[in-house]
Formats: sequence, C-alpha cells, structure tokens
Amino acid sequence: MLPIKFQPASQRTVLGLFSATAIVVASMIGTGIFTTTGFLVADLDSAFPVMILWLLGGLLALCGALSYGELSAAIPRSGGEYHFLGRIYHPLFGFIAGWLSLIVGFSAPIAAAAMAFGKYTAAVIPAFPPVVGAVGLVLLLSAIHMFDVRIGSYFQNFFTILKVLLLSVFIIGGWIYLPETVAVPVDKSFDWSTVFNPAFAVGLIFVSFAYSGWNGATYVISEVKQPEKTIPLALVAGTVLVTFLYVALNAVFLRAVPVSELAGVVEVGHLAAVSLFGNSAGNLISLLIALALVSSVSAMIMIGPRVYHTVGQDFYLFSMFSRISRRGAPIMAIALQASVAITMIVTATFGKLLNYIGFTLSLSTGLAVAGVIFLRRKEPHLKRPYRTWGYPFVPVLYVLLSLWMVCYNVWGRPAESLAGVLTIGLGVILYYVSKQD
Repeated sequence: MLPIKFQPASQRTVLGLFSATAIVVASMIGTGIFTTTGFLVADLDSAFPVMILWLLGGLLALCGALSYGELSAAIPRSGGEYHFLGRIYHPLFGFIAGWLSLIVGFSAPIAAAAMAFGKYTAAVIPAFPPVVGAVGLVLLLSAIHMFDVRIGSYFQNFFTILKVLLLSVFIIGGWIYLPETVAVPVDKSFDWSTVFNPAFAVGLIFVSFAYSGWNGATYVISEVKQPEKTIPLALVAGTVLVTFLYVALNAVFLRAVPVSELAGVVEVGHLAAVSLFGNSAGNLISLLIALALVSSVSAMIMIGPRVYHTVGQDFYLFSMFSRISRRGAPIMAIALQASVAITMIVTATFGKLLNYIGFTLSLSTGLAVAGVIFLRRKEPHLKRPYRTWGYPFVPVLYVLLSLWMVCYNVWGRPAESLAGVLTIGLGVILYYVSKQD
C-alpha cells in the first residue's frame, strides 16, 4: 500500500454570497430542531414558554451574527473563534478556542447528530440499534470526505437541499393537515417568574445548541469572495431564515402532540409526523428526518478540519493538520475528529452531551462577541468595512445572555459544567506544551 502523500493546503476565493449563506443554513439546521423541544417541555411543562425560548434563541443568534459580521470584516481569516480570540486577546485564548472547536464545536455536535440519526432510524426500524447506526454514519461520512473534497461537497449540497425542502414540506403539511382532534391549543398563560429560574436558563442552552452554526461562514473566510461584504450578509441572512423555519416548525410540533407526550422524548419529529400523517406516512417522514441529519453530520465533518488547518499553520506541533492529500482532503484532521466523535457516542448520553456542548460554546462565542467592544477600544482606527448594527446594545445583549446561561448551567448542571472546565484546562496544558517546540 502506497503511503499518503501530502502537499501544502491551498485556499482559493471561490465562494460567493449564496454559498456562504448555504454554509450557515447547513450548519444551523441539525440535531437541535428535531430533538430539543422534548427536553424543554420536560422541564417547563408548558408550550408558551417553549415558544418564547425559540424566539429568544433566534434573537440571541442574530445578535451573535451581527457581531461576528464586524469581526469577519475587520480581521478576515478562516478559523472562526480560533482566529478571533487569538487576534483580539492573546494566542492562548485562540488556541483554547481551536481546541474547543475540535472537542465541543464539531466532534460533540457530530456525535449528537449521529445519535439522533440512530434514534430516528430505530423508531422506524426497531431492530436497528441506535449506537450502531450512529457510529456507522460517522465512519461512512468521514470516509466520503477523506476520499475526495469535490465528491464530499456534492454529497453535502444534495443533503442540504433535501433538508431545507423537508422542513418546508413538514411545516406546510403540518398546518394544512393538522386534525382538530389532535390540535393542542398553545397555553397563553405565562408566569414570568419562570424566566428567572434554572429550568428556563438551561432550556436556553438547549435552544442555543439548536441555533449553533450561525457562525459557520467564519470558518471559511479565506475562501470567500469579498469577505468584508459577503460574510456579514451571509451570517445575518442565514440566521434569519433558520429562525423563521425553527419557530414555524416548533409551532407544528406543539400543536400536533400533547406536551405530556413530548416531555423527555428525543425523536419529537417522529411523534409529530405520526400524529399528523398516520403511522405509515409518519415513519416515512421520520426516515427523511434521519436523512436530513446526515447533512448536519456531513457539514461538520467538512467544516471542522478547516479550523485545525489554521491551527496547524500557527503551531508546529500540529502542522500535520495544515496539509492535505492529493485529492484535497485533510485526512488526518478528519480521522482525529471522527475518533473523538465516536468516543462520545459510546460514552455519553444525549442530554448530557447537549449540556456539555451548550455550556462550553457559550463561553467561547460570548468572549468573541465581547471582542467587538474590546477591539473598538484597543484599535479604534482599524478599518471596519462593516460595523455591528445596534452597537453597543447588540453585543452587550449577547454577552449578558451568554453569562446568564453559563451561570445557571453551573448551578443546575454542575457535572456537565465541570466537564467543560476540565476541557478548557486541558487546552491550556496543550498550548504550553506546543510552545516548547
């Protein structure tokens, strides 16, 4: 067998506004929208606060997108939080963000999406073990993206289009064919005291995970045409579109199935589909939802290695990740990411994984958004082709909500929060080890 030959990675500015927006949409629409509502109603026991959470989550994501737009235009380079935090604060902060991207930003969401795929598949085919389906999906998609970048991109585009069409059909069909016998009126009574308790705050963490990916285009800035204009537009347009789809779809979920039956259920889309369209049609839609989750896993497997590529350019110890094979695939980076994701699949429960992801990502993105304010004070004369709309209220709101979620998560889910802190600590150790080269 011939050894793999590597060559320096090249980056071409080939992505336009449509492609950049598609990356945002593909990154956002994933596991969360098909699974999160079951966890929310289990704690909140009412439909109305759940809908408030989905609206608030969309607002939070939009604030983040508006803020990241300024950072992308002012300091354009691929890598997302790795580049932003390292450039604004200190290389240590950037390295930790890159480390979190591997563990929390991509590998953990890949595991969560694959686990949801396994559960949706098992709901239709009970003999199909969810864990086997999840691990098999990660291995298959990793192999596809390892083989050839072009084939991987074609595969990704096809399943992304399928996913958007699925959501649209589900929403339209849900409201057209919603039987009166199963329609559950949305409870309009809402106790505002629930906003100030751990259940609501932890619920916002779940929702934030569902909206994660609004920053997807920032990982490929170096490959986007006129990034100072294109990236801000792509971030905002993609986030607004997905927010509309999420709110409309959850309205269908909550009106199709009683709250008591949704509580704690992962495959909420399957229950809603069966309630709306019957067992046969519901099972078919559940299989389509499983196929839609394929797009989520594929998108993260494709985007994640771009971060490790940038890290490898800056740190010699990780230089192997800055190289690509003759077919353009970052084989070592994909293999590492798949290994971490599979480990999480076989060792973590779905709910704990969501809390772990949400807590740690809130810290990383919150610090990046705060960097908009910090950078304006630190470098007031830096050229900014785009400035955050609603500054300083928009970034301040995002930072405050992020802090609120983090504090309540520490209070309500200490074990998962401790896991996040330990992950950050390990990143600090790796940074100082890498400086010894």
